[in-house]
Amino acid sequence: MSLKYDNDSDFHAKLIADVLSQYPGKAAKRRSKHLSVATSEKDAGEDANTISECEVKSNIKSVPGVMTIRGCAYAGSKGVVWGPIKDMVHISHGPVGCGQYSWSQRRNYYVGLTGIDTFVTMQFTSDFQEKDIVFGGDKKLEKVIDEIAELFPLSNGVSLQSECPIGLIGDDIEAVARKKAKEHTTTVVPVRCEGFRGVSQSLGHHIANDAIRDWVFDKKDVKFEPGPYDVNVIGDYNIGGDAWASRILLEEIGLRVVGNWSGDATLAEVERAPRATLNLIHCYRSMNYISRHMEEKYGIPWMEYNFFGPSQIAASLRDIAKHFGPEIEDKTEKVIARYQPFVSAVVDKYWPRLSGKRVMLYIGGLRPRHVITAYEDLGMEIVGTGYEFGHGDDYQRTGHYVNEGTLIYDDVTSYELEKFIEGIRPDLVGSGIKEKYPVQKMGIPFRQMHSWDYSGPYHGYDGLSIFARDMDMAINNPVWGLYDAPWKNDRASAGGSSMRT
Repeated sequence: MSLKYDNDSDFHAKLIADVLSQYPGKAAKRRSKHLSVATSEKDAGEDANTISECEVKSNIKSVPGVMTIRGCAYAGSKGVVWGPIKDMVHISHGPVGCGQYSWSQRRNYYVGLTGIDTFVTMQFTSDFQEKDIVFGGDKKLEKVIDEIAELFPLSNGVSLQSECPIGLIGDDIEAVARKKAKEHTTTVVPVRCEGFRGVSQSLGHHIANDAIRDWVFDKKDVKFEPGPYDVNVIGDYNIGGDAWASRILLEEIGLRVVGNWSGDATLAEVERAPRATLNLIHCYRSMNYISRHMEEKYGIPWMEYNFFGPSQIAASLRDIAKHFGPEIEDKTEKVIARYQPFVSAVVDKYWPRLSGKRVMLYIGGLRPRHVITAYEDLGMEIVGTGYEFGHGDDYQRTGHYVNEGTLIYDDVTSYELEKFIEGIRPDLVGSGIKEKYPVQKMGIPFRQMHSWDYSGPYHGYDGLSIFARDMDMAINNPVWGLYDAPWKNDRASAGGSSMRT
């Protein structure tokens, strides 16, 4: 790259053009619709405050031949929505490969005895062989469910997470579910989340939500006494303890969290969800479907909240409190005031070390927009952000968080992301595990923002100091002074070592 970074819209537009110039014409035309620069417009509905426009194409098939970073529908259902429900056994129905992948769960913390009454980190698979592809796997699946009922009597249900071959050969997992639910008097949920469905893991979220709607809600006589301050926390997967940090705050302002799903959730919490007063949704992309359903059928309103960073924590708590009236609003103000000295101490400590640092993000779910203000609360600047599997409404919501001139990219390819990073040369990149090591080899600090790089929580006031510490450790680690990035080292082109001597 010959461009020099000057942090403006024109530079980012030139950077996009330079990247697209390396593609064949047809591919360049298609990818150009997914890459943009945020522009500003006036929002008359909010006292003419300036917001950004992040209009790009999204939620369509990736260009064949490029290295997309997306996952599949199976990953969206098993890995995100169903997998963290702790007292159910989740069967990966199909060949062992997908099941082995899903064994590496996303640090969805939970309370319980693994293998006794909780099963999040355990992997169950029907382990398809060639004969199962030919003759079908229904009988094998029935046997697996029978064995689970015998070996794990404290399991409260089973979900059947179908892999690609199941949809291709036509296994009737719905018939198996009905039969075994009746035999064992338990909940058995079939989920048609074959990986080939849709264009990304996003459809897997939707399918999983629909399975909750069709196979869990209103299927039992739920013994539960509702209260006026009952809320469901939806779309918080308790990565590194995030849901626990959020729950602390909500209970401190006087609310009762009756369902925290799917992180550290039980099946009972999901079953009683329609009894709550308000649904609070953190990951809009993965759980807006079930929230909309509960609003339409049960009359339960829902609202988004953001517990990343002190400015959004305070704003979200106040928005939530307004729904419940003066008593909760008063408690909320006291809670915010009580945490303010802690917030000030954290910001005062890390602002001198992080202020002015530039960050690029490329993540899934809600993080490409929700974490922006957490960085800004510490004096950092977001210069680029994008979604792996975002929809149009995700980018519309992002406009309220980013500044004009921010580089926006949807379903960015490995090549594009590398060239954007090389051109901008940010102080930090926040993305997923597949991007971590190539970026670090470029000499740029990195934080894994899907599962917090084995740290956390990042939500709530408890998470603020951990988030700030982790960003400081990444950016100001002395290792980055020990070698040059490839584009700064002439010896790299000659095949020599990039390490300084």
